[in-house]
Amino acid sequence: MLRQLNQAEVDYEGREEDQALELAEIERRLVDFWAVKQGQVKVPLAVGLLLRNKMVETRADANFSWQRQRAASQRYRITAQGKQFLTEAVKTDNRVA
Repeated sequence: MLRQLNQAEVDYEGREEDQALELAEIERRLVDFWAVKQGQVKVPLAVGLLLRNKMVETRADANFSWQRQRAASQRYRITAQGKQFLTEAVKTDNRVA
């Protein structure tokens, strides 16, 4: 999930309103992830955990999003702490992504 939020920030650099993802967008991006597919991970609960740990922040301004072609509802964005955790996790991961 942190990787998806980080990727959204990179993809839409310079367009702050598009750098955060709505819950439905996060769920769509993770639909093929095995733990989500098998029902072992509930995306809304995972987002809540990341919020409590300050790895994700909310953006609730309902500005029109050209990328979404509508007013965006509450969105989630990776924080500096989330990026730090993600960077450390990638460094310690022995798998090739």
